[in-house]
Amino acid sequence: MTQAGPSGPPRLRSGGILFGALFGGLTAVVSLTAIGRVWAACDIGTNAAADSMTLLFLAQPIRIATTVAWVVLYGTLGRRRPGPALTTGIAFTVWSTWFLVTWLGIADSYPDAICPGNVPPRWPDHLPT
Repeated sequence: MTQAGPSGPPRLRSGGILFGALFGGLTAVVSLTAIGRVWAACDIGTNAAADSMTLLFLAQPIRIATTVAWVVLYGTLGRRRPGPALTTGIAFTVWSTWFLVTWLGIADSYPDAICPGNVPPRWPDHLPT
């Protein structure tokens, strides 16, 4: 008599957590570095210490939100189709990094002669703000 067992090697269910931790940390570091440079270029804030504390406070919520999104994405789509799940996750990570930098980094109502239109002078023209 033959017993039914798994048809293939067992899959790791922790893939979403691993990708989430990796890309969550990467999103937080890249976003906060870009936001800090935008603030420094446009003279936004009171001093470097206050700006650093604000960015330090924002690091964990950004990392957690991105990690949760990856875990949910990989848990739903990644089990059946890991390739499209990875592609979708990377696209989401790039989009969320751009969104965070333009939403938190570019101050809409901050008057400054250094940054006309509240856009840093070195901001690429092909990226919308």
